[in-house]
Amino acid sequence: MNLLVELFVEELPPKALKKLGESFATVLADSLKAQGLAAADAAVTSFASPRRLGVHVAGVAAKAADKAVQQKLMPVAVALTADGQATPALLKKLASIGAGPEALPQLKRQPDGKAEALFWDSLQPGATLAQGLQKALDETLAKLPIPKVMTYQLADGWSDVKFVRPAHGLVALHGSEVVPVQALGLMAGRTTRGHRFEAAQPEVSIESADSYAAQLRDQGAVIASFAERRAEISRQLKGAADALSLTPIDDEALLDEVTALVERPNVLTCAFEAEFLAVPQECLILTMKANQKYFPLLDNAGKLTRHFLVVSNIAPADASAVVQGNERVVRPRLADAKFFFDQDRKKKLEDRLPGLAKVVYHGKLGSQGERAERVRSIAHAIVNQLSMATLPYTVEADDEFKVLDSKVKQAASLAKCDLLTDMVGEFPELQGIMGGYYARHEGLRDGVAIAIEDHYKPRFAGDALPRNHTGTVVALADKLETLVGLFGIGQLPTGDKDPFALRRHALGVIRILVEKNLPLDLPALIDAAVPPFGELVTNPRDALLGFFADRLAVSLRDQGYSAQEVDAVLALSPARLGDVPRRLEAVRAFAALPEAASLAAANKRVGNILKKVEGELPTEVKPELLQEAAEQALAAAITEVQPAADRLFEQHDYTGSLKALAALKAPVDAFFDDVMVNAEDAALRANRLALLGRLHAAMNRVADLSRLAT
Repeated sequence: MNLLVELFVEELPPKALKKLGESFATVLADSLKAQGLAAADAAVTSFASPRRLGVHVAGVAAKAADKAVQQKLMPVAVALTADGQATPALLKKLASIGAGPEALPQLKRQPDGKAEALFWDSLQPGATLAQGLQKALDETLAKLPIPKVMTYQLADGWSDVKFVRPAHGLVALHGSEVVPVQALGLMAGRTTRGHRFEAAQPEVSIESADSYAAQLRDQGAVIASFAERRAEISRQLKGAADALSLTPIDDEALLDEVTALVERPNVLTCAFEAEFLAVPQECLILTMKANQKYFPLLDNAGKLTRHFLVVSNIAPADASAVVQGNERVVRPRLADAKFFFDQDRKKKLEDRLPGLAKVVYHGKLGSQGERAERVRSIAHAIVNQLSMATLPYTVEADDEFKVLDSKVKQAASLAKCDLLTDMVGEFPELQGIMGGYYARHEGLRDGVAIAIEDHYKPRFAGDALPRNHTGTVVALADKLETLVGLFGIGQLPTGDKDPFALRRHALGVIRILVEKNLPLDLPALIDAAVPPFGELVTNPRDALLGFFADRLAVSLRDQGYSAQEVDAVLALSPARLGDVPRRLEAVRAFAALPEAASLAAANKRVGNILKKVEGELPTEVKPELLQEAAEQALAAAITEVQPAADRLFEQHDYTGSLKALAALKAPVDAFFDDVMVNAEDAALRANRLALLGRLHAAMNRVADLSRLAT
């Protein structure tokens, strides 16, 4: 028979409901499975609404099967005397498990390590469902991911209970029979409650485990399943938006939160006055989502319209009062946003600069004003590096590097000024975005305004990168300032704790360097970011390079590259991260060649030989000391192949460079078959080591090919 368990409580915290529901169902079902009361593949259905947590488990037994158990008692040397009689220690042990001397013939002698021990075979009775479910309930409630515990009194007025919210009912049905368990001072029954206002009757008596969801829907006006309720809200949102030829904003977190706020969703269409659309849409969208849990509607161009959707928990015949109420409630919120926007524009960003000196950034790193100066200096250094890069970097058509430097300095200086505005004070999520709007209002160059808006990008995984060169430089400078500063004072992330989001900053730097293919060396960037701190930090270059390498490796594996491919490329610690994708593709193409496996193995062998060389590795290959035909052939092959491979490497054709090495397979194989590297003659040995050193250098410019060896 199937089992249904429901805990009926007061309104649960909406942002935690999804995890609470999943945990309640998973832990309880897993406990029943572990006790043998349910099959390992038993179907488990989770229920979670604002006022209930529940689970339906298919095929639950009334009693678990008895289980044969073998228990080790003690070593034979301790259990038996020399003539085979039971020692007092053994008799005491037998008594502790409910057996006497008559059990001696049933004991088994079995090897236990180097000695023998006595074992007792018994049949452990399976747990009854009442016993097993009580244990499962206790475990489940203890393991719930409760964000904050409440303490409340039971009906007796004396006993205290600690739980996420006061609990008022417990249902436990095996088929149609109540399972006698208890939790949080409640005895299990079959009665629950439906919707506060729209249930057909105040209480719903659940007939059986399988009728639970249908009875709650029909009699209680509640969609108990979180997933079904979420899908119903999505369906209604789309239908209401389609009726207006608009699109609801895509926000999975908001959808989860609203699903956790209603038991019987009813989507209604509302609107606000068009005058509010003069306020930046990010402000209006954020206030509607964060404060009111509304779904703004966008037109085909992605622009905010005056229409929005409300997910109501009631479905009256005439919903006009609900619509008007929500329109009335949102109006003051939008008016506040308009007021903030109008007031902020009365003061220039530049006039706010002195105020940054009064805003603490970090106790050891000074104020936001000092931080802005550091970002400005680092951005200037990045422009200098770009202007002197060996690879050409083309800036905007009307920008020489001097002009770019001017725009970068201006954007970096003003980027943090919107932190002092009323709008960002109310909605910190809008920092940068509002700075861009205010910069445009002041008539600053559009490139500067865009840079101010984009300098936090990418803010999260999958976010867009800065749109122009100025924004790219300032974003890099901002992230490097954060990383160098915090690493420089020892504020490194540990385990899952990363309060300053340094992993996200590092991934941002990596994405900008890689996806923009900037001709910048990461070590040089770090070095350029240190001097603006003066004596505040110690140079964290090595620690940061390791941190970047770890983040890059994880990112590349997430993109589908194999661990071998990633290790091969990153083993060389490439300074230019923009090169990494091309190197990876080259390694992948090389690995597909028939010669690859043999060359990778040979490369690994060469590396191991060279590691064992004591002292300085010989570098000069003397032709007159190449005695064996195989070493002469290898030297000739390297002389022929290396120039072409090097030329392709310098042209950044890494795939072509590696493919050129395929011609070395035959002479390399012959060399290891016919030539003794560690010859007795010191001159011959040194010459052969020099030849292998030259081979190793030629083969490992793009990647460490030995990492491809299996």
